[in-house]
Order: sequence, then C-alpha cells, then structure tokens
Amino acid sequence: MKIYFLIIALALSTGIYAQGEDSIYHEEEIVLKTTNGELFGTLTLPTVKKKIPVILIIAGSGPTDRNGNNKMMKNNSLKLLAEGMADHQIASVRYDKRGIGASSKSMQSEQDIRFEDYVHDANEWLLLLKQDKRFSEIIVLGHSEGSLIGMLTALKPDRFISIAGVGSPASVVLKKQLSSQPEKIKTISFAIIDSLSAGVTVDSIPPYLGSLFRPSVQPYLISWFKYDPSAAIKKMTMPVLIVQGKSDIQVDSTDANKLAAANPHAQLRFIDSMNHVLKMASIDRNENLKTYFDPTLPLADLLLPILVKFTLSKH
Repeated sequence: MKIYFLIIALALSTGIYAQGEDSIYHEEEIVLKTTNGELFGTLTLPTVKKKIPVILIIAGSGPTDRNGNNKMMKNNSLKLLAEGMADHQIASVRYDKRGIGASSKSMQSEQDIRFEDYVHDANEWLLLLKQDKRFSEIIVLGHSEGSLIGMLTALKPDRFISIAGVGSPASVVLKKQLSSQPEKIKTISFAIIDSLSAGVTVDSIPPYLGSLFRPSVQPYLISWFKYDPSAAIKKMTMPVLIVQGKSDIQVDSTDANKLAAANPHAQLRFIDSMNHVLKMASIDRNENLKTYFDPTLPLADLLLPILVKFTLSKH
C-alpha cells in the first residue's frame, strides 16, 4: 500500500488555553488526505510571532489514539505532553494512526495493513511540517512502538526523541512478554513467532491465541518483526534523546540501554517512578495499571524539563 501526500486541510480551532501570557496556545484539527483515506490530527500551536520548533508525536502500538487513549482506557498522556510543550513555546502535531480513532476509515481491513504503512504516514506528516514556514526545527517523538516508526522515516527530522522504545525486534519482545506463560502456551506461541519471523503465515491457530496471532493480523506481524530498533537508531546522525521510566512495566531499562549502546552519541535519561503512560507510579503492577485509566494525573515530574531542554538546546 503506497501512500502519496495530496492535500493538507486545516479545520476550525477546537479551543484556546492559557496559563499566563507566555503559555497561550490554540489547537487546530488537521486532515492529511492520502490515496488510501484521510488521517486526522491535532496541531497544538503556541501564539507567538517568531518561528518555533514543532514536534511530531507518534503514538504507540494497538488502538492508541493521538491523545494516548483507546476505547478501554483514558490517561491523556500524549495530550498532556502536547499541552506541556506548548507552555514552553514548542508546537506539536499528534495524530490518529491509520485505522485508529478518527482515522479508522483509512484502513480497509486488518488483513491489508503493514508496518511500513505507519512509517509512510509518519513520513507524510513530516513532509507537511517541513513545508510549513512557521517552524524553525522539526522533532520526531515516538512513544513505544511509535519510536521505531519514527526511526524509519525517509525524511529525517532535525532531532529525534524515543520514549519507552524497545531495543529489540518485536518478535524478541513478544517472546519476552510470553515467557511467564504456561509451557504449552509458550511452546506454541514461540513456534508461531518463529514462523512469522521467517515470513511464513500459520493457518492453524488455537482459539486461546487468536487475539495475538489471528490470520488477519499475521501479515502485519511479519512486516513488523523484520525491523530491529537498535539497527535503526544506529543510523541516526541527528541529536537523539532516549527517555525511559523506571516504573515502566511494559518496557524496561535494558531496552533503553540497548538503544543507547547502538548510538553512542544519543543522550540517555531515566526517570524514577515514571511508567509506560508517562505518569508517576508504583512498580506494583496493580497500582501501576490504575494510572492507565486516570486522565487527571499529571505527567511525571521530570519528563517535560528533560524534553524541553533537549528540544531548545543548540546542536
């Protein structure tokens, strides 16, 4: 599925927010029209007369929308991130990926989607921003799976930020996540993963593994498994920042260390008590998961200062 950039349409503003004279900003709905449907996003734009940096925020895996939410949970992590950066005169675009949220109609069927489609879409958003004269620099910020998507774009940003990005191919990560399952489930799952890693689909899937390996999602998994984040970040020559929370129960410090080892020029920052949805949380799993459903909780204390310093620093 090749995606071509056709038209950018700006719709009416959704609101203006202020917390002092220097933190006024407004939000605009953006529509990216492609040959395979429309993608919808939000431009958060500080009200200033000078050129400012802009961040393209790429959400993580699954049905995660532009705000960091899905139908089952609401934490507003990416929305809070955009608003927090706007308070420091940094613009951002966050968007619903193909097949998700307002962009749901842009995917015909699950059978047809490939990981490369998400990369191509991110590339088209980058093209939009590169053509916009209001912005001085373009930064890509990828969260979780969005980290790898951002690494693979053909149009390279001026800076790159990985938050909670994995350091190994998705096949390795999935095996790690399944390692605590009963031996029978683990054996069957690992065999399926190995087959998909070799590019071969599996026809017979046990019902209890259907949510992970149903036939319609296997082509996507094959396309995703072939990419190694460590190999991708190694090729990046622009300033790179890797951020990892120490209370993240989905991605751990070994992933951040692996990414940093692959790109010795990258900055690596750990944040105590920050979890996967960028909130302060206990390492206790049940307590940690409660924050996934609480949009009233603020972002982890040190996250915005670290991001702002990196974004505004000189090369």
